[in-house]
Formats: sequence, C-alpha cells, structure tokens
Amino acid sequence: MMLHSPTPAGVPPLAPLASSSPSCSAASLAVLTDLLEARTGQQLTSYRAWRIDTALKPLVRERGLDTIDRLVTSLLEGHDRTIADRIVDALLNQETSFFRDGQVIDQVVEAVAAIEASGRRARVWSAGCATGQEPISLAIAFAERQERDGIAPPDIVATDVSEVAVARAREGRFTQFEIQRGLPVRRMIRWFDERGGDWIAKPELTRMIAFRRHNLTADAAPGRFDVVLCRNVLLYLAAPAKAEVFARIASALRPDGLLVLGAGETVIGQTSRFEPSARMRGFYGRARNRDTAAEIAA
Repeated sequence: MMLHSPTPAGVPPLAPLASSSPSCSAASLAVLTDLLEARTGQQLTSYRAWRIDTALKPLVRERGLDTIDRLVTSLLEGHDRTIADRIVDALLNQETSFFRDGQVIDQVVEAVAAIEASGRRARVWSAGCATGQEPISLAIAFAERQERDGIAPPDIVATDVSEVAVARAREGRFTQFEIQRGLPVRRMIRWFDERGGDWIAKPELTRMIAFRRHNLTADAAPGRFDVVLCRNVLLYLAAPAKAEVFARIASALRPDGLLVLGAGETVIGQTSRFEPSARMRGFYGRARNRDTAAEIAA
C-alpha cells in the first residue's frame, strides 16, 4: 500500500517496522504503533501485533472499508476527526476482571484500615481502571466492610486513558461473561441488578467512585492518595514513559502511602522512587531517600 497523504496533526509519521499481522502492511503497522505510543505511552510490540486484526476489524467494517490498510489511509487523510481516537481505544489492552488477584483487594482494605486508625479518611486511586472491574471490586469490598463494621468507605478515584472505557465503567454495566469473571454468585446477586441480559452495578457502589479520563504519561495526578493501584499498566510502556509514570505516582502519594503493582511487576531495577514496603508485603512505598515532589518540579 502506498501512503502519500500528508500526516495530520497528532499522528506520527511512518517508520519501517516488520508486520506480523496478516492483513496489515508494515507501513500501516508503523503508523498504528506510533499513534498508540504518542497518545498513551503504550507500545504495540511485535508480540502484541497479532491483536491488530481482532481489535480493528469491527472499526474497518463500521467504516465500510475492506482492509486495515485502508483504515490507516483514512487516518492519514485526516478527514475523519474521530478516527484516531477510535483506533487508539480499539488498540488499548482492556483485559480485566472482578477481584483479580483477590488477596490484593483484601490487602488494600487492610491498608486503608490502618490509615483510618490514625483518624484520617483514606483516598484510593485505581489508575488504568479499564472498564471498571477493579474499582467496583474495591467498592464491593468496602461496602461489605461497612455492612459488617459500620465503617464508611474511603474516597475512590478511578481513571483510564480511554474515554470509551471510562464511560462504560461509570455506567457499571457488564455482560454475563464479564460479570462471571471473578464474581461468585452471592456477590453478583447482592451487588448487581440483571437488566436485559446485562448486569448493572447498584448505585450504592458507583456512587463511591469518581470516574475520570486521565493519561498517566501526560496528565497531572488527580489529587493526593494513600493507596494507588496501577496494576498491569506499566508492562506496556517504554522505559521513559514508565519513569514518568513512577514520578507522577510518587508525587501523588502521601508520605506513608502505598503503590500496588501487578503480580508480574516490580519497582526493583525500574525506578529509585519506590522501595518495597516494610509494613505491607508485596506493596511499595516512596523511597525514603528521595524528595520526589522536588525532583518532578525540577
């Protein structure tokens, strides 16, 4: 495919890259890779390139096109102002489930209880929340604690770079397949209402959560927090973007705050802004020898 059209604003230029997608040329793959990284910091590495067909074919059909190459041509022509956002949303990895690594949710509840023992209401940030299963899992855990012990839930802020994902999360609507991933029947019946084959989170859950669109690599942190969950997000970032995210999270954490990463992630060898927490196994605290806020300001 020949791509002679001028590159529109916000869309990076072509760069050569081998394609592992059967219906996407190397030139188109380069455009998609650069677009995703420019907008989100995420890298579309070769081992993720196989997702392109599955992710973009619905958009190709919706636009009345026959190939992903033609979709990229439309992007480069710049006539459709929404197409770049739609492509980025489609390419983002929104893999998630309720109570993923459930013991982590229990540990967050425990950490929040310790913070609240000092008389301060805790604030929790679910960063990269995708379609909302993680923050809603947190809301369920804190709602059940409130029913059991009469303790009010903390403030929960949930963010994602995808406006589409945030809108879905805010609505709290899940398919039968999504609702069954991680939720036992007891919790499903207690905290969701069945409607038209989908399951809707009860308002008492969604009221606990402030959902916002937020780009971890570009936007200032949405406040100060006691616990930040950023699980399985950094895996897809290049080293400079990852360093920037660590810096932003460090600036958002209160001095005794905690960072929660995914099961396969670590700060060791990745950043000097965090160190393993001495009080919560598997979590991380701000490094005691770093003034992270001053570093970011500099």
